Amino acid sequence: MDRAASSNEALDVLARQVSEHAEALVEVWSEAARAAGPRLSSLQLQALLITHRYPGINLTGMAERVGAAPPTVSRLCDRLEAAGLLVRHRATTNRREIGLTLTARGREMLDALSERRFRAIRSVLQHVSAGQREALVAGLRSFTEATGAVDATDMGR
Repeated sequence: MDRAASSNEALDVLARQVSEHAEALVEVWSEAARAAGPRLSSLQLQALLITHRYPGINLTGMAERVGAAPPTVSRLCDRLEAAGLLVRHRATTNRREIGLTLTARGREMLDALSERRFRAIRSVLQHVSAGQREALVAGLRSFTEATGAVDATDMGR
């Protein structure tokens, strides 16, 4: 077996291990969201988080980021606006474009969710040794940095 094949096999094993262990982190993260109020679908929560990251994002940009058709995103935003979490406004650069911004209630909801997730992760980390915590943060930091090097269309292939 050549070195490249061996390296690919080792990477496959590592990717499977990370995937399996990441499920525990995702479960803790998701459980905190499920306990949050108001009850939001994962797509609604994703839309709020995107709006938080990109204030003023337009409907087309939101549709691209969530991977949904613009009419679907428009209806999604209708529901978030009706819940008082999001507002639509005319963009200053293009009057035909609609921008999205969180309301104070939307920001408060995301802040509360962030705090809930923080407490849930902290609770789990109490059972991890200090050395393993440092290794975990270093590994997650490296993973986060590497995501910038991967084209979104390549993920999941």
